[in-house]
Order: sequence, then structure tokens, then C-alpha cells
Amino acid sequence: MTQLEAAKKGLVTDEMKIVATDEHLPVDQVREAVASGRAVIPCNRAHRAIHPVGVGRIFSTKINANLGRSTTTSGKGDELFKLDVALRAGADFVMDLSVGEDLRSIRQGMLDASPAPLGTVPVYETISRLKGDIPEMNPDLLLDVIREQAEQGVDFMTLHAGLLLRDIPKAMSRVMGIVSRGGAIMTEWMQKNHTENPLYANWDRVMDILAEHDVTVSLGDGLRSGCLADASDAAQFAELDVLGELVRRCRERGVQVMVEGPGHIPFNQIQMNMEREQEICEGAPFYVLGPVVTDIAPGYDHITSAIGATAAATYGASLLCYVTPAEHLGLPDADEVHRGVIAYKIAAHAGDVARGLPGARERDDKMAQARAAFDWKAQFEVSLDPECARKRWQKTRVCTGAEDDDHCSMCGKEFCAVRTSKRIREQTGSNAH
Repeated sequence: MTQLEAAKKGLVTDEMKIVATDEHLPVDQVREAVASGRAVIPCNRAHRAIHPVGVGRIFSTKINANLGRSTTTSGKGDELFKLDVALRAGADFVMDLSVGEDLRSIRQGMLDASPAPLGTVPVYETISRLKGDIPEMNPDLLLDVIREQAEQGVDFMTLHAGLLLRDIPKAMSRVMGIVSRGGAIMTEWMQKNHTENPLYANWDRVMDILAEHDVTVSLGDGLRSGCLADASDAAQFAELDVLGELVRRCRERGVQVMVEGPGHIPFNQIQMNMEREQEICEGAPFYVLGPVVTDIAPGYDHITSAIGATAAATYGASLLCYVTPAEHLGLPDADEVHRGVIAYKIAAHAGDVARGLPGARERDDKMAQARAAFDWKAQFEVSLDPECARKRWQKTRVCTGAEDDDHCSMCGKEFCAVRTSKRIREQTGSNAH
């Protein structure tokens, strides 16, 4: 049985127990969320190294790190190193988006090394196996690739099944057209062959494969907006309506499902987008890229998108796909992977605090107490990136020669407000709370 099928039968799986322990929730609450489709636990039985992770609004907001080589940059060894960097920084999920040759070997290495659930976009491998400067997607091969990846142990797959032939003209009137790599591949095949999306047309066959291995569907947003000018348009919402239909079909088949969301969205449209997905897709976990809230900051899109991701996590998203400083510019290196993960750990945590998730503010309160006590060691221990904070603090100490001082170099001892507050408390006999 899949996790969804077990939950519907009232059965508690080992994976549900692990998620309940990690999330500090009663296991029956986890089971009920999975049974309703409001939560998923992507966990392919063939992924031996996995530690199950729950995605849904009753859980803490999770983050995903996209990895994988391109045809011009990076190789298998590089991606395993980046995987380690992402996991050490705190990524909850990873995706292998590799293209080119030897993809099965690269993916197996990542499955063996990753306790985090691993996802793929099968159409990428499909195209990589075909010949020609601009190979044409092969629907039969795509189904074969989906099966092979499921058998290998992939936990969730992005499938662009909601982009239909009838909606292509809506996207072609945009400023940037279609910016989803998988969406563009599917669209070009449909346009050339004047035939409906093969994933949509063969959805029952796809479900048979994924149900057998309990692979979670991540319904791809092939018509997501690639710039603010294209946000929240007819194309995007036409696809979302189809995704709502596919969510219901997945649940009926016992296949776990989550829904992917828009890329570039003005900040004031984020809440509406989150709430619209929740309504149309009946509470299915929302997996969003960013959203990126402005188009004009290449090199800083880990920041522009983390701003949007915080709002997304507050208003409805359950899984945030990180964006690195390399977005729109090139394949991220290991340092950029690290910075992307940390930016999104900040966004996810800020969203959890904003929505009042029980226990979310505990670390913030510990940080406040440590700062009030000038306990630098405790501050580093509760921070999201302890090594970065420690190195920056030590840099000041080396420059000033004041390794043992309790204050920082911003105000110095004489102007430190925290020291002043401490003196006032001592004078008035007040205690900090």
C-alpha cells in the first residue's frame, strides 16, 4: 500500500511514526492529514537511505534544494559534493535535475548518499536519451523512464501533466512565454504533433506505475510566470484548474500528490495565489519556487525569492524550492547552494513563526536570552548558520584585539544598549523575562 492508502484504511505506518516524532505531533493527527491528502510523506520503498519527511500545513515548512549537472558544467562528483553541502545546511528535500549522459549512475549515487527524499523531472532524462541537436520528446520513452526511476527509488517526480494543448495560445501572448524547462519540452511536442499532453492522456498508466512504488506526484507548473508582467494570468490559472482535477484523480487512485506553484509574482499577489491553490486543489500541499518578487536583481535572487517565500509559507505553501544567487545566470556552485539553502531556512522559519506554528519561536527566544546574557556560544548554537556567525564574530575580535570582550564592534562597550539595560535592571532590581 501507499502511505495514502494505508492512512485511509486507518493504518499507522513506520514512516508516519517517524514524522510524528520529528514534528512533535500525535501520530493519529499525522495519519489523518495524510488520509485527507492535506499532507504527504514522499518515501519510495526502494530508497534505502531515506529518513521520511512530512509535507503539509500541520508540519513545519520544508525546503528543497535543486541539484544536478548541466550538459556544459559539473559532473557526478561535483553534484555529490553539492548534495552534502545542501544537507549540511539543512535542506529537507533534494531534486536531481541532471541532464546529459550517465544519469542513472548520478541518481543512484545521490539516492545512496541522501537521507532526504529525492525528486526528479523524468522528461529531462527522456530528452537526454534521444539524439539530435533539438531532440523531440518521445511519450513511450517518457513512460519507460518514469517506471525505471520509480523502480530505482525516486521519492517524488515533477510531471507537467496539467499543461494542455488548448492553453498554449494563452502562454504565447506573454512577455516571456513558457519558462519551465519541462513545460517548454511538453509544449513543443504537443504543438508539433497537434496532440494532447501525453502525460494527461495517459494519466491512469502513470498512476499505475507510481502507486506500485509509492512515488509522490509533484504536479509541475509548466505555465508558471517567468516575470512579473506574466504573473497571475489566464495561462497560469488555466493550468491550475487542470491540476485540481489531477489532484482528485491521484487521491482516488491512492497516489500521494502535491502541487507546484508560480515563479515570479509581485508581493501583493502572493497571498491570493496561495489561497487560490488551496481552494482549487483541495488543500494539497503547495510546493513553490520562491516566488521571486522582482525581476531586477540578478545575483541576488536568493534574496528576492526568499522575501516571496516567507509570504508563501505564511499564507499556504508547505514546501519551498530554494533559489540561489546563480538563478537566471548559471549553474550554482557549492557556495551558492549553501547560501540558497540558508536563505530558504530563514524564509521557512519566518513563515512558521508568522503563522503561529507551535514551538516555531523557541529558537528565537533562546537567541534573545543568549544575547541578553552576552552568551556568544549559545547564540552560535541556536543560529541557522553557526559557522558563518562565529567566523564573523571572530573577525571583529582579531581586528580589535578584544577577544574576551562581551560586546560587539557595532556599539563598543561604552554605547552598548544591552549592557546599559543590564545596568538599569541591576539599579531597579528588575529581572529579565
